Amino acid sequence: MLVTIIVPCYNEEAALPYFLEAIQKTEAEMSAAYGCGFELLFVNDGSKDGTLSVLRRFAKEMPNVRYLSFSRNFGKEAAMYAGLREARGDYVVIMDADLQHPPAMLPEMYEGLQSGEYECVAARRESRKGEPPIRSFFARCFYKLINRISDTEIVDGACDFRMMTRQMVDAIVSMGEYNRFSKGIFGWVGFRTKWLPYENVERVAGETKWSFWKLLLYSLQGIVGFSTVPLAIASVLGILLCVVSFLMVVYIIVKTLLFGDPVSGWPSLACMVMFMGGIQLLCMGILGQYLAKTYLETKHRPIYILAETDKENPDGTKTD
Repeated sequence: MLVTIIVPCYNEEAALPYFLEAIQKTEAEMSAAYGCGFELLFVNDGSKDGTLSVLRRFAKEMPNVRYLSFSRNFGKEAAMYAGLREARGDYVVIMDADLQHPPAMLPEMYEGLQSGEYECVAARRESRKGEPPIRSFFARCFYKLINRISDTEIVDGACDFRMMTRQMVDAIVSMGEYNRFSKGIFGWVGFRTKWLPYENVERVAGETKWSFWKLLLYSLQGIVGFSTVPLAIASVLGILLCVVSFLMVVYIIVKTLLFGDPVSGWPSLACMVMFMGGIQLLCMGILGQYLAKTYLETKHRPIYILAETDKENPDGTKTD
C-alpha cells in the first residue's frame, strides 16, 4: 500500500528540515506496523526563498521524494490540485510543511480508511487557541453563514489535512474548475468522512502566509463558488425597495391632498438617494462577483504552470 503525502510549499525553507525529520519518523513507524510505504510529493508554489534548492536536495538524496515547481505563485489551491493530479498512491494525504498538521495523526487516519467504512479521514480543530480573537470571530461567522446558504456542508474547524482513498482523489481531480475552494469541493464530492479532532499547533518555523485580507477574499470565493443565495438576496432587496418606494409615494400623495402639507426638505431626500444608491451598488457588486468568476472560467486558463520537476524514467526510477 502506497501513501502519497502532498506538501504545498511557499517560502518554507526553514520548516522543511523539521518536517522531513518528523515525517520520516512516522513513515518508519507505519512501515513497521502496517507495511505501507510513503511517497513525498512537494509542490513549490513559486517560493522566493531557498525552498526549491532544499527540495532538489531532498529529491536527489531520497528515492521516495518528488517535487513540482511552479513558474510563479499560483496559490495553495493550485498547489493542492497539482499534487492530487500527480499523486500515485493508493491513499493520498494533504498536509502543511510547517507541522501545524501533526504527522502523528497519520496512523489513526490510515486505520480509519482500512476499516472500509470511510473514504476520507480529516482533521478538525477543536479550538482556535493561538489565533487572534477577531480572526476567530470572523471564521466562526463564515462557517455559520456558508452552511446556512449552501447545500454543501463545510464543517467548522475543518482543515485541508486529510487522508483520502484513490476514488475520492479521482473525483476531486475531475473537477477542473479554475476558481477552487477545496473545503467546499471536499464536501461537494460526498464520500463518507471521519473527523478527528485535534488542538491547534504553532508553526515550527517561518511565518504564516494567510493575512486577514487574504482569508476574507478566500471566504468570499467560497460563498460565490458554493451558493447562489447572494443573487437571490439582491433580487429580494430590489423587490422590497420597490414596494417601500411605492408605499412612500402613496403616503406623500395622500398627505399632500388631505392636509396640504408640502414634501419635506432636501435632507430626507438626500438620505434616500444615498441609501438607494448604496443598495444598487451592493447588488451590482454581488452580480459582478459571479460574472467575474464566470469570466475567468470561460478563459480556460491552466490552474498552474510547471517550471521544473524531478526527472524520472518511464519505469519510475530517477536519473541525475
